[in-house]
Amino acid sequence: MGGMSVRTQSSQQPAEEGGASRPVEGGGEHRAGFACFVGRPNAGKSTLTNALVGQKVAITSNRPQTTRHTVRGIVHRPDAQLILVDTPGLHKPRTLLGERLNDVVRTTWAEVDVIGFCLPADQKIGPGDRYIAKELAGIRKTPKVAVVTKTDLVEPKALAEQLIAIDQLGKELGIEWAEIVPVSAVGDKQVRLLADLLIPLLPPGPALYPEGDLTDEPEQVMVAELIREAALEGVRDELPHSIAVVVEEMLPREDRPADKPLLDIHANVFIERPSQKGIIIGPKGRRLKEVGMKSRKHIEALLGTPVFLDLHVKVAKDWQRDPKQLRRLGF
Repeated sequence: MGGMSVRTQSSQQPAEEGGASRPVEGGGEHRAGFACFVGRPNAGKSTLTNALVGQKVAITSNRPQTTRHTVRGIVHRPDAQLILVDTPGLHKPRTLLGERLNDVVRTTWAEVDVIGFCLPADQKIGPGDRYIAKELAGIRKTPKVAVVTKTDLVEPKALAEQLIAIDQLGKELGIEWAEIVPVSAVGDKQVRLLADLLIPLLPPGPALYPEGDLTDEPEQVMVAELIREAALEGVRDELPHSIAVVVEEMLPREDRPADKPLLDIHANVFIERPSQKGIIIGPKGRRLKEVGMKSRKHIEALLGTPVFLDLHVKVAKDWQRDPKQLRRLGF
């Protein structure tokens, strides 16, 4: 890489919303393919996925390791279809669950068309980032884009320093960045530009998903993720990874008029120890009620229908270390 090329979009020429904001290479061929964002936990991967798709699809949390499933967000454009695969953060595994998550990550990286390496603008490059960058250096063929996230949190000088550090990291490990792009998903800065830069790196081909699809995750998994996110809020320090949610059934309520449908959702929140039950349920059941109300709002927005949510808290002893229970809980 000769000099460092950092992509920014001039404020005078915003990319057209959702449209083809620059000609596609190869004489206007339609492109379609998979991109995945990697980065240490809490590097802003899920938030970026949601900003690109324009709808909440991946679970976002300021706690590491909350994305457990490969949630795919789909960006539809006239010239292309970009399918985002959201992998769990790669980290040094401590439990069987951790090892499984890391295997999922490596398998995903080998199968995508482009990898976006997310590095937060407000944190210096650390051992966690280097660990991932070394793994990336070993995946030769896939183009890699360095995405500097959370740029709204820093001054221009600090951002410039981070961009230089990322360029250096690439040189040191022999990674040639296809692009280096600063973005702020929260401030919606340069998010469309990022899509514009990822699309030419996809192979030419027809759309892989029907228009209107935002994710290919089964609805039940997404609903479980939304409940899990609400259940983690406020108790992350006490129960960071001890919560799993399984949606037992989703059934339309019978005998409802067509214009007033209601979906019954029965879900179990699993924790590892009986002592954690009180934390989740809260005094007089107040916390669990709040979790229900919060997640119901998001589920109704996702499914576009009124929902009755029935939540139960159950103990699955040490489920993170037990292969049988991991399977039962969908890992």
